[in-house]
Amino acid sequence: MVQQVTSGIKISVETDFEGTFYKNYKMNFAFAYKVTIENQSNDVVQLNSRYWKIKDALNNIEVVRGEGVIGQKPILQPGESHTYNSGCLLSSPFGSMHGYYNMINFSNSKKFKVYIPSFKLSAPFSLN
Repeated sequence: MVQQVTSGIKISVETDFEGTFYKNYKMNFAFAYKVTIENQSNDVVQLNSRYWKIKDALNNIEVVRGEGVIGQKPILQPGESHTYNSGCLLSSPFGSMHGYYNMINFSNSKKFKVYIPSFKLSAPFSLN
């Protein structure tokens, strides 16, 4: 698990290798990740959008931008957390991801970024 705190918002990420499959005659490696967003600040905040940079061992890079997370824009009171599961496909058995969430602080209407720490995606059979 990796963790990082930005502006009182703690991000924790856990990953899991889901398996391989062929798509369009090409091997794909499926990974799942679980993100927990914990509001350790004294203010009410809302997650509005996300930015991910996904990189595999072949140096393929995919950028993902979008509203909310899995169709939600969670509002977090102080002390509350929101956990969601998602996944990605890589063309190699290992890679990495990092990014940020765009959030708003309801106390002062200021927008801010919460950084998602870089985390590794690796198939167990590819590790030494």
